[in-house]
Amino acid sequence: MRWKRPELSSLRRRLFILLLPVLATITVAELWMTRHDALDAANAAYDRSLLGAAKSIAANISTASGGLSVELPYRMFEFFELTASGQIHFRVATSDGLVEIGSADLPSPPNVLKTDLPVFYDATYFGESVRLVAYLTALEHPLTQSSSRTVLIQVAEGTRSRKDFSRRFVARAALRDGLIFGITLLCAALVVAVALRPLAQLARQVGARRLDDLTPIDGAGLPAEVDPLVQAVNQQMQRTQNLTVQQREFVDDASHQLRTHLTTLQMQADYAMGEHDADLIKQALAALRTEIVRAAHTTNQLLTLARSDSTALNLQEFELAELVREVALRLMPRARAKSIDLGVQHMQASALAVGDRALLREALLNLLANAVAYTAEQGEVTVMFAADALGWSLAVIDNGPGLTDAERSMLGQRFMRSHNHGTGSGLGLAIARAIAEKHGGVLRLDVPAEGRGLHASLWWPRTS
Repeated sequence: MRWKRPELSSLRRRLFILLLPVLATITVAELWMTRHDALDAANAAYDRSLLGAAKSIAANISTASGGLSVELPYRMFEFFELTASGQIHFRVATSDGLVEIGSADLPSPPNVLKTDLPVFYDATYFGESVRLVAYLTALEHPLTQSSSRTVLIQVAEGTRSRKDFSRRFVARAALRDGLIFGITLLCAALVVAVALRPLAQLARQVGARRLDDLTPIDGAGLPAEVDPLVQAVNQQMQRTQNLTVQQREFVDDASHQLRTHLTTLQMQADYAMGEHDADLIKQALAALRTEIVRAAHTTNQLLTLARSDSTALNLQEFELAELVREVALRLMPRARAKSIDLGVQHMQASALAVGDRALLREALLNLLANAVAYTAEQGEVTVMFAADALGWSLAVIDNGPGLTDAERSMLGQRFMRSHNHGTGSGLGLAIARAIAEKHGGVLRLDVPAEGRGLHASLWWPRTS
């Protein structure tokens, strides 16, 4: 028989798995204590009867004749035998053993006796388990045959009756405890079913929803312990809804961008096919090539943006100086083509950072590409990096046309462009912002200290 793993079992089954051994342990412990109490009670009752028999014998000892005589209380012994349900043995003897009556070979008490202080003990007599009481009492008159002034009285009975009594008592207690255990288990099942009913209703409520229904779950009537789970699910559904809206807007905007490129390409191809002049055809093909480059650039940016949204971070340790140098060398040909002074500035020779190097490279590449593209010829563009106790930063500073306050607050959103940046798709800053936020950081767009251009900085914390 194969058992389901606990993590896959239902909450009801898990509660029963936890409650069953607890209830069983309590029942077994209670039954053990009942047995212990039953044995103590039986021994106390039978020992009182045993001591009563010994004291009755002591009360009927006579030494008036100079010898030791005992008038046995037969009625009392008959009652005692009925109670004991076994054979009764007794022994009356002086402390020196010179005079004795009854069973002379009864087992001796284990300890030294004191006058009028009974001692109870267990022993074996003729192969039978017996319970004995030894009682030492003083003689009223001395004996002619013995100088002892005390007499030892021993009474023994078989333990079968008290064992039978204890067995019956424990059996009745076990039956009672088993019945209580069953009733408790049934009550626990009912309580668990009633307690889990709101969860079942919640499951039916969620299961009956449409696939596109991401409205918050109504937590009214649910236990307080479930409320954090409901709140977490509602927050997750809100995030999922926001992500769905964002993805829908992304698909709509991306399709518009790609459709624009495709329409332009089709128009330029049609124009080239209708021309017969070789120079005009060459110009049309050059324009067609430029538009293809733009379409490829937009497509790559869209793929980068989609990857930054959907993929998990591949955190690793890397050198910031190497990353900045690699990106600067990548765009150096574009900067030279416009006679732009592209340089790398840093406050420290090197700095180890932790993050997704590939995504951060794409972010810096877009920031630097924007700066080179929109900075006038013979302008200046500087790439910087820094590290401190809180986090790391990558920055690009240019002396281009810059942005207005309204544009700085809006740029970084997808497909938003400045009036000075009319040829782009508005994805470069959006990519950088998405990558920064994925690392738990921010993208800032500020005015440089010189008062002209743009200072774009990407910062992310060490806790990312």
